[in-house]
Amino acid sequence: MVDHARARKMADRIKVVIAERLDRGIKDPRLGFVTITDVQVTGDLQHASVFYTVYGSDQERADTQAALKSATGMLRSEVGKNITARLTPSLEFILDAIPENAQHIEDLLRTARERDAEALKLAQGASYAGDENPYVTDDDEDDEADAAAAPVAASAPVAADETAASDASTSEDDEAVSGNDDAK
Repeated sequence: MVDHARARKMADRIKVVIAERLDRGIKDPRLGFVTITDVQVTGDLQHASVFYTVYGSDQERADTQAALKSATGMLRSEVGKNITARLTPSLEFILDAIPENAQHIEDLLRTARERDAEALKLAQGASYAGDENPYVTDDDEDDEADAAAAPVAASAPVAADETAASDASTSEDDEAVSGNDDAK
């Protein structure tokens, strides 16, 4: 049975333990300025994914990844000493892409602002191709309503005559069909 509350508490505790241990220092010159951003523990409490970010260049990120991989055993034993669980979860360090995603979003927003500014500049010097207000106003509606009502009244009797003629032909067809039924 999965206990999500317990897994979340364990994840929070693992995050604190690893961050404190990294703060005290690991004797590896490859380790850069690391920030533990999140820890996710599986429901059976057997595996923990530790997400981290590194301040610096791509080379410093690669060096830090190698340092964390080599220090995984030591960090796991540190976690085992500081949590109350029968089994210590295995650790997996995953480089978190938050800074790259944030930079990408900032680039997209900057591009959108530039395009909006260009559109505003074009709109300021533009003139209307047709009327300034192409939509129907209240005065126009009254004129159109009067014009539309007149043809409808004239066409109404024609439609009634056509309907009467079609009803008559339908009744003749019905009589022919019923006459055929009598003959049988």
